[in-house]
Amino acid sequence: VQLQASGGGLVQPGGSLRLSCAASGFTFDYYAIGWFRQAPGKEREGVSCISSGGGSTYYTDSVKGRFTISRDNAKNTVFLQMNSLSPEDAAVYYCAADPHYCSAYGWINPQGYDMSYWGKGTLVTVSS
Repeated sequence: VQLQASGGGLVQPGGSLRLSCAASGFTFDYYAIGWFRQAPGKEREGVSCISSGGGSTYYTDSVKGRFTISRDNAKNTVFLQMNSLSPEDAAVYYCAADPHYCSAYGWINPQGYDMSYWGKGTLVTVSS
């Protein structure tokens, strides 16, 4: 099983980045995928989730209207388009998979305590 996040980097405030999460080794379209982030000295935060079929998406309040999650089940990949980035968005971003992380019924456990699989993170730095 492998989840690989990529696409991080240095961006100026107000800029955009698109993160990708490539998955292998499990039945991808059975799993909801979440994006998480952790900044130095802060707890891990659930940023967004997309349900297994892609029909339901959820966002933490601080990124609503700026971030968009999507998935391509044919390519076993989930994306996180991040616009209007601010220094508060700087963190290591991780993707993780679990069949029940979110669904049409809601995003019950944003913190992601029971995720099945985790990937290594990608660093997002927002600075002028």
